[in-house]
Amino acid sequence: MNNDSSKRSDTLDPYSIGLKVGFEIHQQLATKSKLFCSCRTSIDGDEGYDIEFFRRLRPTHSELGEYDPAALFEFRKGKVMRYLARKGTSCLVEMDEEPPHDLNREALETALIISLALNADVVDEVHVMRKIVIDGSNTTGFQRTMLIAIGGLLKVRFKDGEREVKVQSICLEEDAARLVDDDSHVRTYALDRLGIPLVEITLEPVTGTSEEIANVALTLGRLLRATRRVARGLGSIRQDVNISIEGGGVVEVKGVQRLDQLKKVIEYEMKRQHGLKIIAERLRCMNISIDHPMIVDVSRLFINTESRVIRSVLDARGVVKALALKGFAGMLAYEPYEGIRLGRELGELVRFYGLGGIFHSDELPAYGISREEVDAVRRALMLNSNDAFILLAGREESVGSAMHAIVERLKQALIGVPAETRAATQDGRTVYSRPRPGAARMYPETDIPPIAISKEMLSKLRNSIPKTWDEYVDELSKRYGINKVLAEKVFDSDHLDLFERIAESTSIQASFIASTLTETIVSLERQGLDASRLKDEHVEDAFARISRGEIAKESIASIFEVIMQGKADSVDKAIDMLGLRAVSDEELSSILDGIIGENYNIVKEKGDRALGMLMGIAMKRLRGRVDGSKVNILLKSKIEEITRK
Repeated sequence: MNNDSSKRSDTLDPYSIGLKVGFEIHQQLATKSKLFCSCRTSIDGDEGYDIEFFRRLRPTHSELGEYDPAALFEFRKGKVMRYLARKGTSCLVEMDEEPPHDLNREALETALIISLALNADVVDEVHVMRKIVIDGSNTTGFQRTMLIAIGGLLKVRFKDGEREVKVQSICLEEDAARLVDDDSHVRTYALDRLGIPLVEITLEPVTGTSEEIANVALTLGRLLRATRRVARGLGSIRQDVNISIEGGGVVEVKGVQRLDQLKKVIEYEMKRQHGLKIIAERLRCMNISIDHPMIVDVSRLFINTESRVIRSVLDARGVVKALALKGFAGMLAYEPYEGIRLGRELGELVRFYGLGGIFHSDELPAYGISREEVDAVRRALMLNSNDAFILLAGREESVGSAMHAIVERLKQALIGVPAETRAATQDGRTVYSRPRPGAARMYPETDIPPIAISKEMLSKLRNSIPKTWDEYVDELSKRYGINKVLAEKVFDSDHLDLFERIAESTSIQASFIASTLTETIVSLERQGLDASRLKDEHVEDAFARISRGEIAKESIASIFEVIMQGKADSVDKAIDMLGLRAVSDEELSSILDGIIGENYNIVKEKGDRALGMLMGIAMKRLRGRVDGSKVNILLKSKIEEITRK
């Protein structure tokens, strides 16, 4: 079958395909302690754990007597969970060895303030529920969550004007453990993040361009930050994005952390889902059926294979099985859009059964599989030129389970876009994660009594409803004498509190502090450097030294670069490594005299027009050891003295 992807534009109109995008925003709250214990909420990295223990989680019946499909899917992977903890950030509550303590009232108040800011209807009584989670990210096998409010709205600017995006629900819940490592047998989590209070806000699905939809998330994020009660930094806010097109199932994409990533995810899912819809229409036109799949063990046909993958499987006493697909020739490799094909979907699916991927007839012979072996498989399956087949190689149990999953997925391919959960990649694509959770995953928490929400409590909290984003930006601009563009960048960044501390404790120009925090650090990140190595104390120390005249402000980017590269773990060490100790006034004067002496004839000829050239030489030689304005003043004075003679 011909691949006609070149005839189809990658640009899709969201309205013509019936795109709907809804959000579940998870925002960490800036509380001093966790939701159900007094442990601190800081995350200190992956070194120095005091405690290690192992668990194997199993699904349980809901009160309806049913198993959640997502829980069953995770359980079938058969993994052991390894947990790492340290004193101070985890206790017996996180280890599920002790009942939860009383609910964190600071977290409850913050969730209520956010609900009031969104004009939501707050519940009269808060009930804590258990939501089944069996991927190991909760030691209990469930996550504690509670409904705080329903309804409400968020005003968002779209290209056609302001719209009101409806709020479906607002919940308060505990964050999950932090994934540290994951291999075929053991999944490792750190418990420092487990139990940190989160507010979860679910928004009604909307239609729009990827930029407009990203602006919905940005607007909500700004409202949350305006409370000054939420955590900042990478990982403190996460978006689960529910994406669908007309006639397709809802696809939940997890792990979106950045707005630029969000836009790419939306654009990718539009192509992927519309592509799957096109594939389904073509399959139906071809009258293809998957009702009676033929699966045959063809291991004997590959005894002398040159395929390294299959050879290693057979040497380990694994099997090779083939699935016959009548009338499927060309459809596994067919691409309605570049990179969107059914073969890739199936390859992602089987990786969660411990298999590296699939081989299929649309791409064979290849990967060491010969033409003779392809023909032998076709004969074994009794296929003709209009048919296709899929090969799986691995442990017999894994191959059997994966083949069953492939058959079910191919049945869904005849319908269109299946409802499923996918994970966002850093480059903005999505990959299969697990089935969508069912309704059988919630049941009451018996260890925590209901909490009444009084009218008096809400009346008092109304005084804490935050200013609007525009009001905050105006206030920042006026208070610190910075332009509104820079004020917007500071407010939207993870460094607002840090900016205010530095601006109020030093005499450094606020615009320089702001541009360093919002532009210099971001520029270094884009070069691939690790911003997590640069702590607030490093930044404050560097600015304090500039304020005291110990280093020049021109040196700060170099200092941050060395720390983000991991070459120094303190500002002091970075300064020594870079040779940035400030020069004395006497030494500076002597260095400038030397530069002028080397270029004396040019100075005599050009006078003050030589200043620019000499400044370039001086700043290169001094390498950030002295402030540029100080060099400029002294150098200009020396030039004027020479020209007067």
